[in-house]
Amino acid sequence: MITPESDLQVASQTDLAALSRRGRWLIMKTVANSKAGHIGGPLSAMDLWIALFFRVLHIRPEQPDWPDRDRFILSKGHAAVGLYVAMALRGYFPVEELATFDKANSRLQGHPDMLKLPGLEASTGSLGQGLSVGLGIALGARMRQKAFTTWVMLGDGELQEGVVWESVQIAARYKLGNLVAIVDWNGLQQYGWPNFGEASPRSTRRDPWHGTHPGRAFEAFGWKMREVDGHDFDDIIAACEAARNDAVGEQPTVIVARTIKGKGISFTEGNHDWHSKSATAQELAQARRELQIGDDE
Repeated sequence: MITPESDLQVASQTDLAALSRRGRWLIMKTVANSKAGHIGGPLSAMDLWIALFFRVLHIRPEQPDWPDRDRFILSKGHAAVGLYVAMALRGYFPVEELATFDKANSRLQGHPDMLKLPGLEASTGSLGQGLSVGLGIALGARMRQKAFTTWVMLGDGELQEGVVWESVQIAARYKLGNLVAIVDWNGLQQYGWPNFGEASPRSTRRDPWHGTHPGRAFEAFGWKMREVDGHDFDDIIAACEAARNDAVGEQPTVIVARTIKGKGISFTEGNHDWHSKSATAQELAQARRELQIGDDE
């Protein structure tokens, strides 16, 4: 396990790819143990979290209330298990505590609860609301002349919520360069739009931004936009550091991360059935092999 560091970045020799593989395994194992939770979205965002918590965020896991820390908000709160895994690997709490996920009285609820777990900046779960919380934090930081950056991770399907665009408009109007939104653009939602005129009575699950680039919408409101490969650590880190450097300016930044839902395991990649599902013993064994996880984990 990585030893918690004082602040800023952990050692450059940290093997981010190995951390992501372990993180994906812990997601599968934790959800299987609890028999509840989400898989696809957390797997698609795992590389983003590892890059953030191990290279980008100015944080002190041993002092989660450090006043000058960066703030990170997970707007797509149903992906909480992945955030918990990244926090555990970074040293906020023991990895063994993941076994309590979604259980009564656990600090690790199915959606983030800031009143239970130190290190969480917001309680989220109602899709679309996280950016408005980040907006308020970023505005408060500027008014108090604090230099930290506020980061908000959103899902691409979540961008269909109108409240997101109210926050996008206001952030640009108030020139909040210290606010960075990260969109996990995995192109696959659980249900999607009604599929009228076809045999399916439910809906099409195609990309919620089919034919449209979500980053261009942010740009139209006055945001800076950077597009990255959400599974390339160098690409992610470079974009995040550029966004931090831009914080002295007057434009908020959106980082649109192209990802694959269910990334890292053959039977979960691009499969909508794994939006929310628990793995069987056989599936766990296969995931362990594919992720190169030892029998002692």
